[in-house]
Amino acid sequence: MNSAITTCEHPNPLRGDGVLSSHEGDQGSKKDGQLKSSSSSHLAYGILDIPPWYLCIFLGIQHFLTALGGLVAVPLILAKDLCLQHDPLTQSYLISTIFFVSGICTLLQVFLGIRLPILQGGTFAFLGPSLAMLSLPTWKCPAWTLNASQVNTSSPEFTEEWQKRIRELQGAVLVASCVQMLVGFSGLIGFLMRFIGPLTIAPTISLMALPLFNSAGDDAGIHWGIAATTIFLIVLFSQYLKNIAVPVPVCGREKKSHTSKFYLFQIFPVLLGLCISWLLCFVLTVTDALPSAPTAYGYLARTDTKGSVLSQAPWFRFPYPGQWGLPTVSPAGVFGIIAAVISSMVESIGDYHACARLVGAPPPPKHAINRGIGIEGLGCLLAGAWGTGNGTTSYSENVGALGITRVGSRMVIVAAGCVLLLMGVFGKIGAAFATIPTPVIGGMFLVMFGVITAVGISNLQYVDLNSSRNLFIFGFSIFCGLAIPNWVNKNPERLRTGILQLDQVIQVLLTTGMFVGGFLGFLLDNTIPGSLEERGLLAWNQVQEESEESTKALEVYDLPWGISTRFCTSSCAQYLPFWPREGEVGVRQLSLCPGDSEEGPRSATDTRM
Repeated sequence: MNSAITTCEHPNPLRGDGVLSSHEGDQGSKKDGQLKSSSSSHLAYGILDIPPWYLCIFLGIQHFLTALGGLVAVPLILAKDLCLQHDPLTQSYLISTIFFVSGICTLLQVFLGIRLPILQGGTFAFLGPSLAMLSLPTWKCPAWTLNASQVNTSSPEFTEEWQKRIRELQGAVLVASCVQMLVGFSGLIGFLMRFIGPLTIAPTISLMALPLFNSAGDDAGIHWGIAATTIFLIVLFSQYLKNIAVPVPVCGREKKSHTSKFYLFQIFPVLLGLCISWLLCFVLTVTDALPSAPTAYGYLARTDTKGSVLSQAPWFRFPYPGQWGLPTVSPAGVFGIIAAVISSMVESIGDYHACARLVGAPPPPKHAINRGIGIEGLGCLLAGAWGTGNGTTSYSENVGALGITRVGSRMVIVAAGCVLLLMGVFGKIGAAFATIPTPVIGGMFLVMFGVITAVGISNLQYVDLNSSRNLFIFGFSIFCGLAIPNWVNKNPERLRTGILQLDQVIQVLLTTGMFVGGFLGFLLDNTIPGSLEERGLLAWNQVQEESEESTKALEVYDLPWGISTRFCTSSCAQYLPFWPREGEVGVRQLSLCPGDSEEGPRSATDTRM
C-alpha cells in the first residue's frame, strides 16, 4: 500500500460554459514520485470548481430533494407528541421553519465551518430524547387534542398546548448546543482526533447508513414497483449512462447557435430519477391505477395523499426567532439532548472524512474539524431559537449524493442552502415538494445509504487487512453497532436505573448504532496492542500531515475572503484551536506580519471564496 497519497485535479467533462472537454488523466499519473489519488479523477466538478449558475441551481435543487425526506420527516414524526396530528397547517409551518434554518446553517458551514460541500439539516439523533421527554406524564397530550371532532386548532387553548411543548424542546436544544460549541471551538474534538484512526472512522461512517435499512425498506415497501423504478433510473443514469453525452443547443460568441455535448446523466441522476418516478406516480394517480382506499397496499404512492398540506400552506411566511414564545428549560430534556449532541458529533466527523474522500479533497485538518463542530453547535443554537423542535447536523444522504453525481463543488451546496431558504419563505413551493410519494423517497435512500456504507468501508484501505487484530475490531464493532441498538429498542425496561435523566442518556447512546460501533472501534483500537503501520495510523497520519501542509488543504479548508491572511500568525490568532496554524498558512502570511511590506503581490487564493 502506498502511504503517500495526494489528490489531483483532472479536466472536467464539463467546462464552465457547459461545453464538453476531453477525458484526460482518467487512469491517474505520477508526480514527484507520489501516486495521485483516483478519488477525484472522475469528478465532473472539484470542490474549488464553480459550475455555471444554471447548473448550480439545478444541482442545488437536487440536493434539496435528496434531503427532503429527512427534513420533512422530523416535524411529521414530532407532530403526534406535540398534539399536532390534526393540525396540518401548523405542521407546514414547522416544515417551513426547518427548511429556513437548514439553509442558514448550510451557508454558515460552507463559508465559515468545515468548508466542505455538506448540507446541514434536522437530525434523527434528536428525536429519541425529544420523544422520550414528550412521553413523560407532564407532557402527554390531553384527550381532547386527540379527537379530530373535538379539537379546535384555532383556539388559544389548543395553541398553548402545543406551543408549551415545543418551547420545552427549544430550551433543551439551546443548552445542548452550547456544549457542542464549547467542544468544537475549544479544540477538544480536534485533540481527540489524534486517537481516532481508520478503525474508528470506518465503522462510524458505515453505521450511519446500515441501521437505516429498516426505515428505507419500509418507505420503499409502500410500493415496491415505484421504488424499484426509482432505483433502476438512478442506477441507470449514474452508472450505465454516465459517459453518454447529450447534444444540447448552445449560443456562443463565435457561432450564434450550435450544439454541444452535455453529460446530463452524470450530473443529474438523482434529480432525473426522482422527477420521472414522481411523474409516473402522478399519471397512475390520475388514471386511478393506484388504490384510493387508505388501507390498501400502495395508497401512499399516490400524489394526492398530501394535498391538504399544499392547499393550507400560505404563499409567503417568514420564520423568525421566538415565533412560538420564550423557550423553557428542564434537566430531563437537557441531558437527553446532550447525549444526542454526542452522537451527532461522531456522525459529523465521519461525514467530514467521507465527504472529503468523495470530492477528492485532503482529509480535514484539526482546525477545520474544530470549526465545523463549533459551527454545527451554532446551527443547533439557531434551530433552538427559531423553534424547529430539532437541531441540525451534516446530512449523510447528501454525502452519498456526492458519490453518485460526482459533483463536489461547494458552490452547489451554497445554491442548495439558498434553495432551502426560499423553500422556507415560500410555503406553497415547499409544500409542493413535500408531496413526493413515500416509495420514491425510499428507493432513493436505498441507493444513497449503500454508497455511504461503501465509503465507510473504503477507509480500511489504510490498515493491514491481513491482521486478525484489525479484522476482529472492525467486525466486532460493526456487528455490535447493529445488535445492541436492536436489543435495547426491544427491551428498554431492562436498562431502567430509576433516574429518568440517566435512563434517557443510556437509551439514546445505546440505540445509536454509529455511536456504539464508533466507540467500540475507538476503545479497542487504542487498547489492543498493534503497530502504527498495522493499525493504519502511519499512512493515516502521513496523509493528515500532508493535508496540514499542502496547498490543496489550504485552498479547501482556509477561511474565505482571505480572512486568515489578514492576521499575523504570531498574534493571538495562532492560539485559537479553530484557526489555521502557521505551518498550514504558509508563506502567504509572511507579508502581513508587522514590519513586512504590504505591497507584495497577493496569491490567487487570497481572493478565492
